[in-house]
Amino acid sequence: MVALKNHSDPFSVRVEPLFSWRLRVYWEDTDAGGVVYHAGYLRFLERARTEWLRARGLGQTALRERHGVLFVVRELTIGFDKPARLDDELDATVSLAARRSASMELEQHLRRAPDGETLTRARVRVACVDADTWQPCRIPDDITQMIEGST
Repeated sequence: MVALKNHSDPFSVRVEPLFSWRLRVYWEDTDAGGVVYHAGYLRFLERARTEWLRARGLGQTALRERHGVLFVVRELTIGFDKPARLDDELDATVSLAARRSASMELEQHLRRAPDGETLTRARVRVACVDADTWQPCRIPDDITQMIEGST
C-alpha cells in the first residue's frame, strides 16, 4: 500500500493498493552471461504499467480509441540494486504515488519471487497527451476515477 497525495488538497491522503504482475526472464532478455541487460528492465516495467492500466479497464487501444488520450513516459529515475538472471521469476509492482491534472507519478519495483528481494526500483512520471496531436492534456475525469478506483 502507498499513500497518495491529492495535489488539489495537500492534506488529503488515501491508500493506493499495490499492483503486481508476475513475469519470467528468458534468453532474449539476457546478455551472454545470462544476466538481464539494463534496457530489459525498462521493458518489464513498461509491461507492468500496461497491465496495471488494463486491470483498471484501460487497455491501450481503449485509451486511444474511446478516450482519445495516451500516456507517455515523461521522466524516469531507476536504480539497479541486484541483477535478474535467466529463468528468474519476477514480480513487477506498480503503485500510484502522485497525480496531477495532466500527469501521474508511479513507483515501481522488480522483485525476485519467491524471496521478494528488490532488484530494481523506479519512479516514472507519465504525461497524458491527446492521441491525435500528441499535445499534453488533462487526464479525463472518468479515467482518473478508473485509475484511482473511485466509484
